[in-house]
Amino acid sequence: MSDIERTLSIIKPDAVERNLVTEIKEIFKNKGFLIIKEKKIQIEKSEAEKFYAIHEAKPFYNDLCAYLSSGPIVVMVLEKENAVLGNRELMGATNPKDAEEGTIRKKYGISIDKNSVHGSDSVENAQIEIAFFFKD
Repeated sequence: MSDIERTLSIIKPDAVERNLVTEIKEIFKNKGFLIIKEKKIQIEKSEAEKFYAIHEAKPFYNDLCAYLSSGPIVVMVLEKENAVLGNRELMGATNPKDAEEGTIRKKYGISIDKNSVHGSDSVENAQIEIAFFFKD
């Protein structure tokens, strides 16, 4: 039996700036995801640092935090069977150059940093990330 899961998706500043929010949401819906919650927000760099704390030791951490807080983002809770893996597959590889044809990052990503979308990498992290943005 498959499990209905929830995962966090973020439409990042580069995609919001290029007015791709509606198109990206349509891709999720067409792949069977339900958008349970969503909001457009702008976060402070300090909030991005908390969100990406798992990457703190990595060389790209500061740029990642600066970028996520550089403009409005759309945070969404997506739901469907095996949502975490399904979203990861739909997003494609972190580097758009390596992403498969038909994935969101292949279609819209500009660079390894400006890759248009974020998605939780595990069911556990999805719960943490959803709670980070949706405190209800």
